[in-house]
Amino acid sequence: MALFTEDSSLPAGRSHRAGKVGWVAISVALAIGLILAITPSPYVIEKPGPVYNTIGTAEQNGKDVPLITIPDETVYPTEGQLDLLTVSLVGNPENRPSWLTVAAAWLDPTQAVIPIDAAFPADVSTKEREDENQTLMVNSQQDAIAAALTNLGYDYPTILQVASLPKDSPAAGLIMTGDQVVSVNGAAVADITALRSALAANGVDAPAAIGVLRDGKTLTVRVTPIASGDAVVVGINVTSKYEFPFDVKIQLDQVGGPSAGMMFALGIIDKLTPGAIQGGADVAGTGTINQAGEVGPIGGIRQKLTGAREAGAEWFLAPKDNCDEVTGHVPDGLTVFSVDALDDALAALDAIRTGKGAGALPQCPAA
Repeated sequence: MALFTEDSSLPAGRSHRAGKVGWVAISVALAIGLILAITPSPYVIEKPGPVYNTIGTAEQNGKDVPLITIPDETVYPTEGQLDLLTVSLVGNPENRPSWLTVAAAWLDPTQAVIPIDAAFPADVSTKEREDENQTLMVNSQQDAIAAALTNLGYDYPTILQVASLPKDSPAAGLIMTGDQVVSVNGAAVADITALRSALAANGVDAPAAIGVLRDGKTLTVRVTPIASGDAVVVGINVTSKYEFPFDVKIQLDQVGGPSAGMMFALGIIDKLTPGAIQGGADVAGTGTINQAGEVGPIGGIRQKLTGAREAGAEWFLAPKDNCDEVTGHVPDGLTVFSVDALDDALAALDAIRTGKGAGALPQCPAA
C-alpha cells in the first residue's frame, strides 16, 4: 500500500520546489527549537520538592537520623507521618533554564514559572540567598521549639537581640547590632509579638522609649516609629534567643526557609505526648510559626499540595492566609484544613485521630 501519492498533474518543477519549501520549513523549525533549547530565559521554575516526615528519619551524610531528637526528656512512640513539604527551584541567575524548559513547565499544572527577579533580587547573589534561607530555617526551628514548649506549658526565658538594622532605619545611631531589647515605654517585652504590640500602641506620632541592654548596661533611647505596611516599626531586625529547659535537636540538611516551622512544632509535641496525636494517619502541612503559636503564610503552596498527595497524604494543614491560592488546586483525595494558629492544627489532628468533628473545622474549599 502506498503511504504517499504524487499528483502527476503538477509540473515537475513545481513539485521539486514544494519539496524544497518543506525541507526549509523543517530546517527553520529545528533551528528555532535549538535556539529555544539553549537560550536562557528570564524565569525560574518551582516544582514539588522532597517530603520529610518530622517524626521520622532522613538521610544525613549517608545515615538515617531522626529529624527531631529530645535526648534528656521522656519521648513516646509515634505513628504515621507529619510531613513537611518543600519546593524545588530550577534555575538561578548563573544557570537560567532555557525557554524550552520553561515552555514545558508552563504546560505542567504541578509547576510554576516565576520571574527570576522574584526569586533572586538583583542585589542578592545566589550564595547570599542560600545563606539567608539557611538562617531562616535555623530561626524557624528555634521558633518551632518555642511554640511547642509554650503550648505544653513549659516556662523559659526569651532574649530579643538586634540582628541588623536596614538601610535608612530611624534607629540608626541609637540602637546597635547585638543590643538586647528589654522594654518599650517602660513595659517589659518578652517576645517579638509583645514588641510589635507595644510599638503599635505607641504609634508613629511620638517617640517610643526603647530600653536596651548593651555591654551589661541598661540604656533607654527614644526612637520615633514609622509605618511599614500594616505594622509600626523602629527599623530593627530582631531575633529571639531562647533558653529552653532541655535540649531539642532538629536535623535537616539542604532545606532552607521558614515554612517548616508549624510541622516541626507538631512533631515535637507528638514526641513529648503519649499516643499518636493524629491517630497514625499520614498528614502533611506547611506554615511559619512564632513563639506564640501563630501560623503564617508561605510560598509554593500549590506545589506543596501536589507533593503531599504524591507522598500519600490524605490530610493537609494550610495557613489560613494561603487559602485563596489553595482553592481550585486541591488534588483529588486531599482534604485541606485552614489553620491560623498551632491550636487550630492540633484540633484538626485530634479530629483526624478520633474520626469526629473534621467537617466542622475550617477548611480551604477545594473549588
